[in-house]
Amino acid sequence: MRPWVTAQALRILSKVVGSRFHLPAMMLRRILAQADPVVTSGGGFLRFEGFSGCCSTYARVDLTPDAYRGVVTGEGTTNVDFNAPFRAALAQIRDGETMGLAVGQEEVTLLRNQDQWVERKVALPFRWLKSFCEIQAFQSRMVLRFDLRRAEALPLVRSLPASVPGRAVFWVVPAGRGVRLSQREAPNGVRISGIERLRLLQDVAALCDGLQIYADPEGDASEWIVRLGPLRLCLTISAEVWRGFSGEGQVLQGLAQAPDEALLEHLRGMLKWQSDLRASEFAVNWDVSEAAVHSALAVLASRGLAGFDLSLGAHFHRVLPFDLAMVETMHPRLKQARALVADGGVKWESSAAAEIKAEVRGSGVWHQVTVKADTCHCTCPWHAKHQITRGPCKHILAAKFAAGQSEDDEDHSDT
Repeated sequence: MRPWVTAQALRILSKVVGSRFHLPAMMLRRILAQADPVVTSGGGFLRFEGFSGCCSTYARVDLTPDAYRGVVTGEGTTNVDFNAPFRAALAQIRDGETMGLAVGQEEVTLLRNQDQWVERKVALPFRWLKSFCEIQAFQSRMVLRFDLRRAEALPLVRSLPASVPGRAVFWVVPAGRGVRLSQREAPNGVRISGIERLRLLQDVAALCDGLQIYADPEGDASEWIVRLGPLRLCLTISAEVWRGFSGEGQVLQGLAQAPDEALLEHLRGMLKWQSDLRASEFAVNWDVSEAAVHSALAVLASRGLAGFDLSLGAHFHRVLPFDLAMVETMHPRLKQARALVADGGVKWESSAAAEIKAEVRGSGVWHQVTVKADTCHCTCPWHAKHQITRGPCKHILAAKFAAGQSEDDEDHSDT
């Protein structure tokens, strides 16, 4: 175990959850009171994760089984408050000292030589709950753009500007064997807005073994994974500083589809705090399609029962501390879509497996909705502005819900 490296990684996470990159200053006191990392023990991994106050930045520290010495006596998820004394203790830890972490259901204890600090379980902010459900939807579709060695990663991180004007946009672009920052878009480049968020990586760049940069092909979110021996620090940033993950709506696509409830319950029963859940393996073992298992995993993740690890390319089991009945409460578009269906707000033009066409009631007008396997379109102003970069509009969701009900009715009529 490398005490100083571990402490530095946890300090960066604590900086993220104690920061605000885009929120009115008058909200700062409330935000700092909600700096509550989530800790999960499962499959030999110990994971610490959390969001900035504005929910535009996500950090996770993964301690693999090789990153610590100790005994796992149980598995589960808890959330604690990393207060100022706890962060100060992390800052003082050096290699050669004795550092210990004791994670329990109700608390996390940091041990340094003969001293200890105890952080108790607290309630998670509502915005964090939404963000945890959203972040995995982004991560699960991200692709690797750059895999840098330390010699290539260090100059990039050190070149991050100390201050930037307003909403300046940068790109990480190929340059010889490495990469560089540019203010011009280039093929295969990774777009970055709010680049000040990445300066958090400077604290550990000199210690890293390498840096992987992933990007969302359907948007501009990106994830930066710093490899620190058997420990990993992951930093995920949204497309814009002012766009918190809590409001993105990416999980709505999965929640709008009627899942195979039998498969869903079977899969949920098989989670068992595993750190590496792969759709391909479940599909082979159960003789079902990989797409069906992937869809079921996405639904469970949207309900707070799984996260996503890009390094492994797999989900991991964790249980966020909230009532699953809150899922639709967290997503107003879901409630509005169901209300449209219940009130007869969907008129069919055609409904087939490959394409759905419908008219869906709006404010004083009926919108034309088309849903295909890989694309969706609606004539409403919201869709015209955002397309599907922030999830489907309520009219598209209503058409999907109505189509699912129609399929159920047909199934029942055949029995």
